[in-house]
Amino acid sequence: MKGFTRCTSRVVPLLVDNIDTDQIIPARFLKVTDKLGLGDNLFADWRYGPDGKPRADFILNDAAVKGAGILLAGDNFGCGSSREHAPWALTGFGFRAVISTSFADIFSNNALKNGLLPVRLAAEDYRRVVALAAADPGAELTIDLPSQTVELPGGGRCSFPIDAFARTCLTEGVDELGYILKFAPAIEAYEITAGRE
Repeated sequence: MKGFTRCTSRVVPLLVDNIDTDQIIPARFLKVTDKLGLGDNLFADWRYGPDGKPRADFILNDAAVKGAGILLAGDNFGCGSSREHAPWALTGFGFRAVISTSFADIFSNNALKNGLLPVRLAAEDYRRVVALAAADPGAELTIDLPSQTVELPGGGRCSFPIDAFARTCLTEGVDELGYILKFAPAIEAYEITAGRE
């Protein structure tokens, strides 16, 4: 997985509360076991009409948001069933981070393990970001993971919490297994030494 240190991008506002994982990636797309192509089906029931054509009024179909790496979501993002496909679809579309006031725990854990940073802002800071996105849709934010801050245009900053181990893994671009495997030579050396005793 790609490591995360800083992401500078415009923000895509999707200010809907309680977006569940079935809305993020509908169940009919869960038959795959790899990530390839899931970004095309992100929010499929919202992005496409019954005829399969893109809905002109849905934000992700706006050409202006192409390449954006930050999704600005409503409260309680990623609730519902546990499915790793949800962060796969978000990263497949190109998002590196999602900003909200709260995330479902399972979604948050799955996101961190798959290179997607859930940025949980305090309500006041969240309102500042929402107002900024409304006033200037082209404005860019910078999310800095090592300092756990969101840098706003004009120099303002908002801080966000993250577990230290999750931050390390995401910065290094590894999941828990990848982190442990870094210590394989030391583990092997210990096993050899312990086996002689």
